[in-house]
Amino acid sequence: MSRRLLKTALATLAVTLLSLPAAAQSLAERNEAMFRQMQDIRGLSNAEITRVRAIFAASPNGWMGQGNPSVTRHPLTPEEAAARLGGSVEQVRNSYRNRDYERICGEPFMVPLYDPATQGPSDATVCADMFEYPNIPLAYPVVWVRANEAAQLCAAEGKRMGDAHEWEGAAAGQLLPPDYPFDRVRGMGLSPAVNTMRSLHNQRYASTSGTYSIGSWRAGVCATGSFKTASCNGGSFTGCGSNTYPAGSFPECRSPLGVHDIDGNAAEHMNLPLAEDQMASRGSTSLGVTEMKGSWFIWDTIRAHEHWARWRAPFWHGTRVMSEASHRNYHLGFRCFRDVG
Repeated sequence: MSRRLLKTALATLAVTLLSLPAAAQSLAERNEAMFRQMQDIRGLSNAEITRVRAIFAASPNGWMGQGNPSVTRHPLTPEEAAARLGGSVEQVRNSYRNRDYERICGEPFMVPLYDPATQGPSDATVCADMFEYPNIPLAYPVVWVRANEAAQLCAAEGKRMGDAHEWEGAAAGQLLPPDYPFDRVRGMGLSPAVNTMRSLHNQRYASTSGTYSIGSWRAGVCATGSFKTASCNGGSFTGCGSNTYPAGSFPECRSPLGVHDIDGNAAEHMNLPLAEDQMASRGSTSLGVTEMKGSWFIWDTIRAHEHWARWRAPFWHGTRVMSEASHRNYHLGFRCFRDVG
């Protein structure tokens, strides 16, 4: 068998495995199928996927993946999602390819971030993953991932976690300069510093309240019509299913810059710097504190908290990003960013 045919066969097998009912596979088997897709569809090198596997293997309890197979019941399979969009899984994936963006960002399924008022895509110095990790159209988001693990997984591919203002720019469709009042929070503890930053930022952007990545909220446009597992009475791995949709199942759920699923599916880890030397966008690897961005898969029926494109969240389960005790749960994932130019 030729190398090309072998890769096609492996990609087909991975799609088949990920389409099986969750309970039909172990979490390890589903992760292995996902790793194959990351190589075959996104082109990760052997060295990159080896680093990714090692991070998954080191995760406490071995929970990281696309949901506990025993209780997760996704509302759509990749094939069902593709059929709704009028094609096969491969056709839908190809429809999300943008060759101009690939030249700018250096790989498929990334979106350049910039200010359309003064710039074009080629002026971007940073790109965001089009979808939540593993950043593959019609793959389910990875959840039960700690913030430090998210940062490590991005770094394994030569990417990084995004700063809060970058996520907000991706969601709002306009990347603006950082607005962190570092001088105002110097010397404060973590919680007071976050609360001060949050308050000043949300006051500044109060006029944008109610503006989401899709503009005004419309039910059914994003991956927000799923359900909580009946046994989920808190946030346990055994009781809570990660009942997400395949990424890209709702093509109109995109920001003006083309970032998909920033509303719905999984909420997302983000870096909130409390000092300039904690900014991922300026090369920091020590990073700041955790922020959880976005809505998630039950948003059409349960508004669990306030949220809009430029909103900054409270210090929920707050820690330093790189803390080994940073938060994780069944509806919290991440996406990566990459510096370009």
